[in-house]
Formats: sequence, structure tokens, C-alpha cells
Amino acid sequence: MELGVQTTAAHSATAPAIEVIPTGRALGAEIRGLDLRDMDTAAFARVMDAWHEHSVLLFRGQMLSDQDLIAFSRRLGDLDHAPIQENGRRFVEGLPEIYIVSNVKVKGESIGSLGDGEAVWHTDMSYLDMPPKASLLYALEVPPAGGNTSFCTMYGIYEALSPELKRRIAGLKIKHDGTYNSGGYVRQGITPTDDARTSPGTVHPLVCTHPVTGRRMLYLGRRRNAYLDGLELAESEALLNELWSVVARPEFAWEHAWRVGDLVMWDNRCTMHRRDAFDPATRRVMHRTQVKGEARPS
Repeated sequence: MELGVQTTAAHSATAPAIEVIPTGRALGAEIRGLDLRDMDTAAFARVMDAWHEHSVLLFRGQMLSDQDLIAFSRRLGDLDHAPIQENGRRFVEGLPEIYIVSNVKVKGESIGSLGDGEAVWHTDMSYLDMPPKASLLYALEVPPAGGNTSFCTMYGIYEALSPELKRRIAGLKIKHDGTYNSGGYVRQGITPTDDARTSPGTVHPLVCTHPVTGRRMLYLGRRRNAYLDGLELAESEALLNELWSVVARPEFAWEHAWRVGDLVMWDNRCTMHRRDAFDPATRRVMHRTQVKGEARPS
């Protein structure tokens, strides 16, 4: 991982210093010197400041039970229950907040979702009226190669748009499709369709203001079945293709190569993420929580 300038802040007279080490990319920072199972109020405030500044935070070498992951996640707010997996079952009995991202099968049945293929750029669950504001992903098993997760800044992507393009998209709303998840699987209980105008989903402002940082950002969600409300389909497709061409530029992204014990938390309001494919003969097991969000401010 490429690292930028290191900063430190001591959160008590005896506790080790917290280090916030930017990735050197458009977003992301590693936090060192913290055990997420034992963090005082001052340290948590420092983490939140870094999160709002860098949008994505990495904590390496954590040793978290599911209960520990839930407890830390709840410090950010109330938690969503995980969506039902493709086979119609909950992931972890008694812990509805835990979502398992995995390709592992036991007796022929998947223990999680999203398999081992590529997961395209997306914002988590943006098809909901109030998408989660934060996602936290914890690595239990990782393949020897592949399965990296990339993040991109929707602040930077919006700021890179030309004044003319910003003028064209001002006030537009976008429908976020609820048919498919980021791995291309049909969501539980949904009848698939590829008509962007009639597919299930929720309409959000295309350009939003972050409720904490006050920065403007593009809110695209994901490409498949997206539709700019009120436009002719061909016009919507052309304009979305123009916007997504900016997303594809590598200067707005940071790629994370996972290790066991990594926890990554990202601001789901101002980032998107994707995953590389990996060898299906290898194992990848990640546990995720999500923090309830709020209506998208325009």
C-alpha cells in the first residue's frame, strides 16, 4: 500500500499514539495504534475526524468476534439488518446485523453472498430510500491473490466535471436499480428486468451535499439499470455514460489488498467500491455490518 505523510495524536497520557497514515491516493488512510475492542471517547473522535477527511479507513491486525464488530459499528449509529442472501436464508443466526461476503460452500450451499467474480463499482444498497451511511468489512479468510477492493471518491469525481457538465446535471434525479446486487445476482424476491425505466428502485438526487463535511458529490449508485428521471432513455444513457467515463479514471481510486484481520470502514455516501475476481478454488470470508443512513440531502 502506498502511504503518504504520517500524522500522530495521543489520546491519553499513557496510551500509544494514534497514527493516521494517508494512502497517498485520492482517498483512504490507515489507522495504527488502536485495538477496536478497547477505544476511549477521545480516540473514537479522532477516528471519526479521520474518516470524514479520508472517506475510507483501514485498521490492520484486528482480532474481532462478530459481537466485537457489531459493538464497534454501533458507535457510528444504529445498524441495518443484513439483506437476505440469495438462498433466502439469514447469514448468522441470532446476529441479523452480520452479512457474510464469501465464495465458500458447505455441503454444496453458500455460506455468504457475491461469490468469487468481479463486483462492479457501486454504492451499497443505494436502491433503498435511506441507504446505509457506512459499511464495515472485516477479513477472516483471504485468497493468496485477487479479491482486492478498490474505492473511489465521489467528491473528486464531481469536482473533476467540467462547468458545463455540472450545469447539465444540476437538479437531476437518478433512479437506483434494485434488481441486481453488485455481483450481478438477482435480489431475493425480485423479478428481473433490464428496462431501466420500469425496474424497481429508488430515486435520489444525482448531486448531493455531505451532511457532515458540506462537500458536494456525485451519487451514481451503480451503472446497470440506472436511469435519469424525466429524460428520454437514450439521453439518460448517453449522459450516464459520460459521467461513468470519469469514474473509470484511476486517479480517483485506491486499491486495497486484504490481509486477515483487516477492517475497512467506508463512507457509503461519498464513495463507491468494487472487487476484483479471484480463484474460485481459494477461500475468501468477510463479515460486514452497515450503519443506518439518512435521506440524501440535495
